[in-house]
Amino acid sequence: MTAPRQTAALVVRSFNSQVDGLDLRALAREAGIHPDVARRFVHLGLLEPVDGTPGSPPRYPRDAAATLARAMRLSRDLGLNYAGAVLACQLLARIAQLEARLARVVKQPID
Repeated sequence: MTAPRQTAALVVRSFNSQVDGLDLRALAREAGIHPDVARRFVHLGLLEPVDGTPGSPPRYPRDAAATLARAMRLSRDLGLNYAGAVLACQLLARIAQLEARLARVVKQPID
């Protein structure tokens, strides 16, 4: 008899707000990192704000928390500095785009 297979649980944090996007402090909280670290990642170009209204704090898309958390994991687990983690995240995002594009091309019938 074999041992039962263990599965990993995915924990998803939710943020309830009527306003689109999150400010940097809320984004850092959702990602589980310190706001100063989130600011550093933003300064390095990992995230772009979705709201550029003058006089108001920048807002970021809700899925940006996952990007921040990924960058932090890359930095921690692989020993990358923050700039290296940003580059790795950008490369992973580009790979995902190319894979999606390839999947669309493969599904199209050949004439």
